[in-house]
Amino acid sequence: MTELFEFPSEPGHPSAVADGAVHVPGWLTLEQQAWIVGQFRTWTAGPVPIRAAKVRGHEMSVRTVCLGWHWQPYRYTREATDVNGQRVLAFPDWMVRLGRRALRDTGFPEDQVAAYTPDTALANFYDEKAKMGMHQDRDERSLAPIVSLSIGDACTFRFGNTESRNRPYADLRLGSGDLFVFGGASRLAYHGVTRVHPFTAPSGCGLGSADGTSAGRINITMRMTGLEG
Repeated sequence: MTELFEFPSEPGHPSAVADGAVHVPGWLTLEQQAWIVGQFRTWTAGPVPIRAAKVRGHEMSVRTVCLGWHWQPYRYTREATDVNGQRVLAFPDWMVRLGRRALRDTGFPEDQVAAYTPDTALANFYDEKAKMGMHQDRDERSLAPIVSLSIGDACTFRFGNTESRNRPYADLRLGSGDLFVFGGASRLAYHGVTRVHPFTAPSGCGLGSADGTSAGRINITMRMTGLEG
């Protein structure tokens, strides 16, 4: 597994979307994507199953399974008290290494790279109808960068400003294997997913359907909570 994330890949050229926000197309190889999809399937098997969280009484269209800390609106807990009370799976060491590589590859200073120790991940699954409204990731005490990975169907990702959900914002197409990192001045920018593009997942990424339906999209976001315990 260590070697899986050490061999050289040929990602696309990093593109700065805003101050502190960088998009790298094709950062993960197909082999790496398929391996992560296998891990995702293990995570969804429990002890805390994948579920759609409820925000202000309304069930999200996106389903989530967490590592390290369990996110529920608007806090983190070790046990999934809103699901089955079980403790979530530990945050894996390989993901810490991957997060640091992500910061290095997107131009963050080496001291920030070395200090980056994510301790939670939200692994989201989007079917072809799922969306994510514009929101800020502000339930963490730490404002360390967020590392986002996409696998499967492409999506339209809307990345906005730090003041409101309104313009200015940029609409980006995030494809399978893409990396998106946002920190610094963009750490609290509003962002969301306006649509998933069915049947765009590349063959070999690990996501597919034998019944002819869309593969869907996995999005993994790594964060530093700044919490203890």
